[in-house]
Amino acid sequence: MRRRPEPVQVVKERRDRALATLVRAVPYLKFLNITFDRRGDELTAILNFKDSIIGNPMLPAIHGGVTAAFLETTAIIELGWQGLWSEIEGGRVDAEALSVETMPRLPKTIDFTVDYLRSGLPRDAYARATVNRSGRRYASVHVEAWQDNRSRLFAQGTGHFLMPSDGGAAE
Repeated sequence: MRRRPEPVQVVKERRDRALATLVRAVPYLKFLNITFDRRGDELTAILNFKDSIIGNPMLPAIHGGVTAAFLETTAIIELGWQGLWSEIEGGRVDAEALSVETMPRLPKTIDFTVDYLRSGLPRDAYARATVNRSGRRYASVHVEAWQDNRSRLFAQGTGHFLMPSDGGAAE
């Protein structure tokens, strides 16, 4: 006999709770005021604007380091989310018991290249990461960032990451 499916709201709350725990595992996201919007298994990172992220007040433009950090952390969270998603959906991780201390380790950056395509304007920015390859030891990710129009990117990045070797707690 098949198990009865869980109510949609229960599944949604479990996934949202797991994502919130994953984001809390990276305090830098709070410092930069980066949040994530989840639709199914797809994440959109949001760099919520604040005056302190302006690098050139004459333009004004978002600081290049903030842009690079936004892209890199988006890639890391996407990799972490993909791994966590499969663990939760496969029943190998109990989302109820998940905490920052018990969170699986996140990937480590090997290298990350940023293409600055135009100035980031003083407003919210959005980014999505696409995992090009993810194996047991290595992952390659491409990230695109935009503001008002998804077809007008202001930055993009490509990174290579060392995947955690075990399911140990976050460092």
